[in-house]
Amino acid sequence: MSEAPSFEEFKRYVILLSLNPGRRLDEELIREHVAHLRELDRNGQLVICGPFLDYKGGMVIIQADSLEEARGIAECDPFVKSGAENYELRTWAISCEENQHLGMG
Repeated sequence: MSEAPSFEEFKRYVILLSLNPGRRLDEELIREHVAHLRELDRNGQLVICGPFLDYKGGMVIIQADSLEEARGIAECDPFVKSGAENYELRTWAISCEENQHLGMG
């Protein structure tokens, strides 16, 4: 009999980035942001990311050991550090067949 999956292993953190009014993203800042994303990827923390096509901002989904660690990652993003963007942090549970849709399927 297989052991039920721990829902903790299906937890991710979503960083929602929004451009602050009157601010813009120049090429240098975007390159710094991309370097930050590459570092997260090298560390095995980046799940997926990208800009919204219908909104001035984007989303970065990461793996972290805690909400505090996720907040630290968000606050180290050059977009946030520069004040060009603000962020909202959400804790997200992945619903899938492997965890029987969070035990409900």
